[in-house]
Amino acid sequence: MTDSPVALITGGGSGIGAAVARQLLAAGHRVAVTGRGERRLKEFAESLGNPEGLLTFTGNAAVYEDIQSAVDRTLTSYGRLDTVVANAGHATHDSVADGDPAGWTDMVLTNVLGPALLIRASIDALKETRGRIVLVGSVAGFVHTPGNIYGATKWAVTGLAENTRRQVTEFGVGVTLIAPGRVETPFWDGYGSLPPGHLLTADQIADSVVWAIRQPAGVDVNTVVVRPIGQPN
Repeated sequence: MTDSPVALITGGGSGIGAAVARQLLAAGHRVAVTGRGERRLKEFAESLGNPEGLLTFTGNAAVYEDIQSAVDRTLTSYGRLDTVVANAGHATHDSVADGDPAGWTDMVLTNVLGPALLIRASIDALKETRGRIVLVGSVAGFVHTPGNIYGATKWAVTGLAENTRRQVTEFGVGVTLIAPGRVETPFWDGYGSLPPGHLLTADQIADSVVWAIRQPAGVDVNTVVVRPIGQPN
């Protein structure tokens, strides 16, 4: 166990992040997850039986001190860091022409600044392991939708992934952007209902994340777009 790979996942207490954590633990990885809600993290750990290979840290993905602390505590506990998954994010589900600006600042900071802070805090450790950065983007970061500010944040993540890859590939660090279509997760809680049609599950997206993480040494899968059958856009 002391030599098994280590992953740090932001927003790991529910949804896609929690599904990735579960799958990596099942594959023998040691995992640390962050989230804003201490109770949610505690319940997640308890649902898994509080496994020895799981750490939980309360913190805000858009606050550098919180992210740096999570990286440092993971390294102190496990001695290495092989993968970071920038999963924390949310949507205000409104538009630029008629939405409520009160929620936009937190969304932009979490969705755009958060992944950049995680990269900055973890890159030195990832250089040592020749590890991988996984950014959870969205189909909304490839397809224009009228007035969609959330989509604009995910377009930024699409750009951040490739910009980061071009810098860190010389360090032996891989970068993968996972861009899901519609997924049945707590993401839709603020929307009021699930969208129509077939939705992917969090575990189906986690399958792609774990597949990218477990690629052979020297292989860099860069962009994976995953839609449910029936989603046209």
